[in-house]
This record gives sequence, structure tokens and C-alpha cells, in this order.
Amino acid sequence: MKVIKRDGSTVQFDKSKIVVAIKKANEAVDAEDRATDAQIDEIVNDIASRRRPRILVEAIQDMVEEKLMEMQKFQLMKAYILYRYERALIRKANTTDESILALIKNDNKDVMEENSNKNARTASTQRDLIAGEVSKDLTRRILLPEKISKAHDEGILHFHDADYFLQPIFNCCLINIKDMLENGTVMNGKMIESPKSFQTACTITTQIIASVASSQYGGQSVNIAHLGKYLRRTKEKYISQCEEQFGDSLDAATKARFVDMRLMESLKAGVQTIQYQINTLMTTNGQSPFVTLFLYLDEKDEYIEENAMIIEEILKQRYEGIKNEKGVYVTPAFPKLIYVLDENNCLKGGKYDYLTKLAVKCSSKRLYPDYISAKKMRENYEGNVFSPMGCRSFLSPWKDENGNYKFEGRFNQGVVSINLPQIGIIANGDEAQFWKLFEERLQLCFEAIMCRHYALKGVTSDVSPVHWQYGAIARLQPGETIDKYLYGGYSSISLGYIGLYEVTKLMKGVSHTDPKGTEFAVKVMQTLREHCEKWKKQTNIGFALYGTPAESLCYRFARIDQAKFGTIKDITDKGYYTNSYHVDVREDIDAFSKFTFESQFQKISSGGAISYVEIPNMRHNLTAIEDVVKFIYDNIQYAEFNTKSDYCHVCGFDGEIIINDDNEWECPVCHNKDQRKMNVTRRTCGYLGENFWNVGKTKEIKSRVLHL
Repeated sequence: MKVIKRDGSTVQFDKSKIVVAIKKANEAVDAEDRATDAQIDEIVNDIASRRRPRILVEAIQDMVEEKLMEMQKFQLMKAYILYRYERALIRKANTTDESILALIKNDNKDVMEENSNKNARTASTQRDLIAGEVSKDLTRRILLPEKISKAHDEGILHFHDADYFLQPIFNCCLINIKDMLENGTVMNGKMIESPKSFQTACTITTQIIASVASSQYGGQSVNIAHLGKYLRRTKEKYISQCEEQFGDSLDAATKARFVDMRLMESLKAGVQTIQYQINTLMTTNGQSPFVTLFLYLDEKDEYIEENAMIIEEILKQRYEGIKNEKGVYVTPAFPKLIYVLDENNCLKGGKYDYLTKLAVKCSSKRLYPDYISAKKMRENYEGNVFSPMGCRSFLSPWKDENGNYKFEGRFNQGVVSINLPQIGIIANGDEAQFWKLFEERLQLCFEAIMCRHYALKGVTSDVSPVHWQYGAIARLQPGETIDKYLYGGYSSISLGYIGLYEVTKLMKGVSHTDPKGTEFAVKVMQTLREHCEKWKKQTNIGFALYGTPAESLCYRFARIDQAKFGTIKDITDKGYYTNSYHVDVREDIDAFSKFTFESQFQKISSGGAISYVEIPNMRHNLTAIEDVVKFIYDNIQYAEFNTKSDYCHVCGFDGEIIINDDNEWECPVCHNKDQRKMNVTRRTCGYLGENFWNVGKTKEIKSRVLHL
């Protein structure tokens, strides 16, 4: 058996630990009340015989108490409970030593693998992770009400980002880059004035991104449309220089070619600056900034032609990739790219269709960009098109005092997620019990979410000047509180959810794609949304329903429930729960049907939602991707593509691993043939661990979760 410890780590079942604990209790009672060695062996062997794949350490202790009661060893049971209580007090006094030491020794896998954007082996990152362990400890023991901490530990809910809760910082935001570029900003006490050229604007933008990312814990997004103005300034500067330098000695056509040549050089250098700076700058929390570039061509934008040029260069450079330490072009993790489909580029004869074809080509090789349908977004957000914060969390429409919609300069206060399958497991098909328990747990989630809000209330602008004083969010005075931005829907605060498929399966016996299951699933989603609306009216805070808050949470909830309730077919036996409203990956459903089905849930989950489909052999299947992109525009708000993604651990090549003439896997760059040093991974189920070669089938690589 694997024993799940209180910090979430797992160890092998060790009988001796139970023996030691009972003998310690034996010492505290009279001889006639003690358990004999034979009785202790009976207790230990009974627990060992349960042979559960995983078991919580608390469950083992409960079993010991039950066996002592059966043996009528009441005084010993009392002594054991006191011993257990004393040990709990010791742990409560300091619960971080073990996890921090394990982190330093690179043994704390839960922490090390939680964020794939962090290299947990470097000293700078470990400093942040160590601080995070201290924050989580203080959060669970002191800052949160005990019932919220207990609910988190039992997998009833998940209190996200507890490793940053100790500090008065928020989750994610849309940087008001327009204000910061036009009106200047301040970083590290130094004035940064409005840029005079495109390349300078790109440099300042990346500096802003790094500074913002260092003072919050979630992602941020930048609308690159605000850079078009500076590309035009650069062109005007080159035209002026050309006239001054050459006057009438050159004809107009030659001058135009000269200007265009210089402009393209600046364009390429500026975009390269963004890509390289984002991938090489490190924030104070030990990682590259989690930033998304929003690629949108708005017909009302006077700089639309310049922005089309910028988008084209961004896509070209992403398609090429970035060199790793071995000089091999690989796919950079950041910036994330979101490409907006509108009437002018939805592959129906629009002026900018050529950009969408380039985006499709880029997706086929690099899996980015993701796609947003402007058409569907306008339907869901009062006619507006705007970026998610980071890559998934959306704001609600909000108007300023002049009645103008505003999205940039807004943020999310934090997230708490509910474990839907656990409610279904306990209800066991009884709908009356399900809805009663659902209501109770939603109230618990509300209390947990309000802890997020209260942690920010009363905070002054001095906590992060770049956010609150110098334009990323606002331009408050030193010492001024941020409270007014916490109310009225200016910022959002999110309720997340995991496992709509599993809870439907538990309660209705069918998938939520089955008409019988769909009705129930929609009712669950509507109930979640109705509670957010009710809480919004009750508190004047922008509550939002948020899908896909964390892939790793799918595994945590399933792991806790499997240990607690055992292996349940199609539920806990998979080792993960299906994220948010997504269709279970094992269902036989085509891309178009999947998007059509999931779009109804995106509309309900307006605080954030994304859907994906897997297209095999994407690099040789551009026509199929284009067909899906056309479909996205008319049918679903936000979507991404997944496919097989190969990786060579020898040279870092992340292209398509080939099968050579000898029917062997081979890296086309370094010609490595060592099966142990190559991965052929899939993003289908979201599994984040290592893949493995299955025994006896050397040409097949499997995911440990889905065995793909």
C-alpha cells in the first residue's frame, strides 16, 4: 500500500510505525490494559490485509482505534488518542521542516511538479518554493478557518495558491499597457517615459511584464494592438530620416523600399526582443513571466495595418521556435498566444485570411496559438472582445463612470474550486441527498472565497507600486487603499469546478454527453452560475464561474477520493477527474461534435472556459485544422488544438520523432535511438508526469494515465 501523508506526499506502508505508536500508548496505561504483542500483530495485519492502493495516514489511525475498541482496550484506546493528539500538536507547531528539507533534496515531488514553468532544482526557484511552503503552513494553521483548511485537506474544495496567500497580492490581470506606454510608468524608482519607437516600446513592454509578474501569482495578458502606434511612429521616423538624408537624389519608389526595409528590420528586432526577453527574464518567484499575447485585428483600430504586420511577425517567429542550450529550435513555453477569429480573417475570404493560414501552420508545429471567436464572444459578453487574464480566466463586462466598457487594468482576486465527483460518490444516486450536500458545500466554497477577498481588503497601493501607483491596474496615491477596485464587479473572484463528467456518471449512470446526462449536467452548471450571481448581489463583488482552473487538481481530487472511497469504475480508477465540463477523453466523439456540445457550457462558465480537440499528425494535416478553425468561429468561443508532441532528451528537439528504415524511433536532429531518452507524449488527458515504454512493445510509448 501507498500511504498518503498529511503534506500530500506518498510513502510505502510501514507496519513498524503502527507498532511503535501502540507501544508508546502501552507505556501510558496499566499492565492489564496493555495490548499484547500478538494483539498488536493482529491490528497491524488487519490493516495490511485491506490492500488498498492508497490510504490516508489518518485512516490508518482510525482503524487502530476501531480495533482497540473491538478488543475492549478502552484505556489503551484513550492513551492512543492522546498520543495521536500530542503528535498533532507537535506537527502543528512546525509542519514545514520535512517538506522544505525534501524540497532541498529534490524529493518533494508534489511541490516540484506542481508548476511545470518552474525549475525546482535552481536556488532562486527554491527560495520561492520554500517561502511557498511556509505560506501554505501558516495559511492552513492560522490564516484560514479550521473548517476551510479541513475541507481543503479532505478534497471537498481546493483553496488555490495557498503558497502565496500569506502576502496581500492577487491572482491574474489584464495589464493596462496602453496607459503605461502612453503616459509613462515607474519601475524600481526610475521614470520610464513614453517610447518613441517600436523597438523601445517592445523593450518597455517586456520590462513591465516582468515587474508585474513579480508582484502577483497568476498570469497576465497584453493586447499587442497597443504596439501598432509605435510601429507607425518608427515608420514616420524613417521617412523623415530618408528625406533628410537623400532629399531629391532618390525617387519615391526607392525611398519607399528603403523605408520598408528599415521598418521590417525594426519589426523583426522588436518582436524578437519580446520573445527573448520573456523567455530569459526571471521574475522574483523564480520563473518566466506567465504572459499571454492577445492577437486581435479590430476593424475600428486606426493602426490595424501595423498590427497585422506585428501579428504576422509574431507568428513567424513562434513557428521558427527559439534555440535551446544545444542550439536546437524548440517551442518556447511563453508567451502564450491567443489569435482572434473575426469576419476579416475567419477563412471566408477576409482581407487577413493569410494571417489565419499562418496561425494554422504555427499551430500545427508549435500547438499555439489558441483561438477565440469574436463572433461567439460578442454574444456572451455584451458585444465585447477582450483577452482572458493569462490564458483562461475571463472578466465580466464593466463600465466606467462615462459608460465606456473597460477590461484592461482589471484583475482576479483569487480562486476556490469545488470537487463535484466527491458529492456524487457520497450521494450514491440519491438526488435529494446530492442537491442538499451540493448546497452545503457551495456555502463552504463561498466562505473560502470570501477569505480571499478579506485578505485584500484594506491593502494599500504601496504593496505593489507598478500595479497600483504606476498604471498596470491603477494610478493611486501612496498609502491609498485598493478597496474600491474590489467591489462593483471591477475585479472578479472565482468559483472553479472539477469533474462534471464524473458526477453525471455517478448520479445518472451515463456521460453528460448522453441526453439523460446532459440535462443533469446543465442543471449542475446552472446551479453553480446561479450561486455566483446570488453572491454577487449579496456582496457587490464580481463572482465568476471559472472552468479549467488547474489540471493538476484533477489528479489531487481523484487521489484523495480513491484513498477515501476506494476504486470506483470510470471514476477513481482512472487516477484523474475530467477537467471542468470537458468530454471524457475516452469517448468516441469527433472534433465538431465535441465543440458543439461543450459550447453550451462555455456560455454558462463565463468566468473562464476553454475547449480542446486532438488532431493527429497535425504537421501534415493543415486542411483539417483550417476546417476546424472555420468551425470554431461559428460555434465556440475559445478553443485549442492538441496533438502528439515528441521530445528528444539528448538534444532537446521537440519536433516529430521519426521511425527510420530499421523500424526504430530516431531523432531527426541528433539521430539518438535510445528509447529511454525520447518521449512521445500526448496532451489528451492532461497527464503531467513522465511517459514510459510499455513492456514488450518497444515501438509504443504510453501515458501512465490513459495508456495511449
